[in-house]
Amino acid sequence: MSSATASQPVSRRERLRAETTREITAIALKQLATEGPGGLSLRGIAREMGMTARAIYSYFATRDELVTALIRDVSTSLANALETAVHAVPAGDPGAGLLAWGEALREWALANPEGFRLIYGDAVPGYQPPEDGPADQAARRICGGLNRLVAAACPPAAASADSARAGTADWSPFPPSYVAKVRAEVPDLAPEVAALALRVWGRMHGLVGLEIHGHLRPVYTDPAALYRAELRELVRSLTTPTG
Repeated sequence: MSSATASQPVSRRERLRAETTREITAIALKQLATEGPGGLSLRGIAREMGMTARAIYSYFATRDELVTALIRDVSTSLANALETAVHAVPAGDPGAGLLAWGEALREWALANPEGFRLIYGDAVPGYQPPEDGPADQAARRICGGLNRLVAAACPPAAASADSARAGTADWSPFPPSYVAKVRAEVPDLAPEVAALALRVWGRMHGLVGLEIHGHLRPVYTDPAALYRAELRELVRSLTTPTG
């Protein structure tokens, strides 16, 4: 089979459908930002686009189908941004990888505030996500990437000392479903490292969340500098041997 046959050109109808789908999802994210999680409406999107309700349902049969597509696209976009940032630094420098991961998280969130709120803010009322769908797969990429970076950056002695203080020397504090997902991505991950990774995530996510939701700038005029300082301290605490 020739390459021309294997890669058929996209038809005009397919291009138009893809463009309309992108417009629907863009308006849906805007609607979530202005109306809140409970304000998402396929009929409202159709009105804004000048479509009939029947026409928009040919793209997304239900509101939940649209929400699933939004979460899939947003989560995959974030996972791609984080992985791209980490791959751009030397593989043997986990501290640099963590800095790149953290900076990419904030940069992506600032560029996609509606998407950040969708996956890390209030849930859409009544929404039932599909089990092990694309959003779960992207979330595992994000979680697995951070777990690998923390495992590479943190000396074993530091992780062990931390586990003694936090009571995370085994997997018992973690839900079995979470353990299964974590170990599917990083099979040899120790529970104390998994706990450290959650704390790293919390410190990064906390400042980003405050900024995205408008709570940080009124009390600090340079959120970027504050965030970079927190990242540097975070990496230093992980990579500096104790004792």
